[in-house]
Amino acid sequence: MILLIAVLCSSFTSPLSDKERAYNQYIQLYSHLAQAESRAYGIPASVILAQGLLETNAGNSILARRAHNHFGIKCKQTWEGPTYYYIDDDRNSAGELVPSCFRNYTSVEESYRDHSLFLKYRDRYAVLFTYDRDDYAAWCRGLKTCGYATNDKYGEALISCIERYNLHTFDRP
Repeated sequence: MILLIAVLCSSFTSPLSDKERAYNQYIQLYSHLAQAESRAYGIPASVILAQGLLETNAGNSILARRAHNHFGIKCKQTWEGPTYYYIDDDRNSAGELVPSCFRNYTSVEESYRDHSLFLKYRDRYAVLFTYDRDDYAAWCRGLKTCGYATNDKYGEALISCIERYNLHTFDRP
């Protein structure tokens, strides 16, 4: 009887897809970093995690694996650290894709910290810190408005990720 119930129950639950498994693993691995950065800099942990998930395909992107860059942060003019070149969305004068310069970190922790500093100390993101830390939707839409990503649906993609994986639970102390 117990075996029959177990078989019936298992037939009604579908196994996690590879993507779901990867996302859940990323959340388990890095939620503590997101919460620590949230406490230190006032950025919602849910937003940090959602950005990390989307920017790296749950840690599986080439940029994440080879350069420990979990937020797609490019070198910009002020970066003096190690670099990693990767074809992204930069084009030359002929309109051809050319390798973009990305920040190369020695660890994921370093990437998370630099992401916090990148947002906290750049004027273009100052408006984000006027939002309530519990209002992840405002933060997500604000990141898009401030120009963090070129994807027109970036803010909504972050919100969808937060809600699908209940990342907002990491915003609570």
